[in-house]
Amino acid sequence: MSGAPDPVKGGRGQGGESALQPSLFDVEPARVPHESRLAAPPLFQAPPLTADAPLSPTRLPYQQYLQRTDRTRNTVTCFLSDLRLFVAGLGADRPVRSITFDDLDTWLKDMRRLPGTRRLASSAPEDVTPRPKTMERRRTFLKNYFGWLVQEGVLERDPAAQVLLKRPRSLPYDLLHEDEVQRLEAAASEEIRCQVLVKLLLEAGLKKEEVMGLRQRHVDLSDAAHPAIEIRFPHRALHWRERRIALSAEWGALYQRYLERYRPADQVFECTGRNLNYILSGAARRAGLQKEVNPQRLRDVFAVRLLRGGVASETVRTRLGLSEEAWYESYDKYRKMAFAV
Repeated sequence: MSGAPDPVKGGRGQGGESALQPSLFDVEPARVPHESRLAAPPLFQAPPLTADAPLSPTRLPYQQYLQRTDRTRNTVTCFLSDLRLFVAGLGADRPVRSITFDDLDTWLKDMRRLPGTRRLASSAPEDVTPRPKTMERRRTFLKNYFGWLVQEGVLERDPAAQVLLKRPRSLPYDLLHEDEVQRLEAAASEEIRCQVLVKLLLEAGLKKEEVMGLRQRHVDLSDAAHPAIEIRFPHRALHWRERRIALSAEWGALYQRYLERYRPADQVFECTGRNLNYILSGAARRAGLQKEVNPQRLRDVFAVRLLRGGVASETVRTRLGLSEEAWYESYDKYRKMAFAV
């Protein structure tokens, strides 16, 4: 139609002149500046790591590597903190190919003078030096970090291969004896919530965070003779810690009484972690115990009972939901408590 406006030129303006209006869909390439037709470059593209790469740029790919593995969030955080200290100690621009075992040994010796991340003066007291477990974790970090560089083909030789992992000496720890556990259970029976909590910790060996994360949908009472709970974690990195734990029929019956008494909405124990400690300390006080009683102490009783019962070490580890690294630190303590070695 002759009166139809041109889709490109548009209609008449107020002054009677044609107002140019670009098409929304049909733009000719010739009208677009050459620079705008080029694909926008990425904001950041890390160069591939080589043996000549300095230490500093390895942090991001190493972090991505840790997050792809089954490391816990705490392990990732600790290893990255160790890497930061390592880079600060050897220099951010130090090429990875130039690092030797002597450098690693010197860095570990320097770390013994650190209380955490602040360097101490030479006159600092010895009691602020890192714990043996911290130093052992730093040795583990070195082996993991350089093992990753070798695995990625950045290095041909691993300078951390000679770093020896030393099992840290466990500090003396006074386990609850069986007669004390019996007194605690008798005192806990005076209040149904306390009784359910104490028996759960002794039969399942849960950590406090696992108790707090327990929901009613995680409790399986479909078979009254064989109740069970499932430990779940929302964070993907902790899925390897998920497990199903069988409990006694007695606990199942107590749990049903507890639900009738307290009627929790979602969580099994609708209280804070501090309140859990108050519940246990109250039972310990009624039992006349002089030792502190908390979820970790009852978890220790659970582990020691398994070892004394002849359960294999690897089975104990999986029932506790521990990584191999965490079990490496804990096994010596549990073995000594179980067999008084």
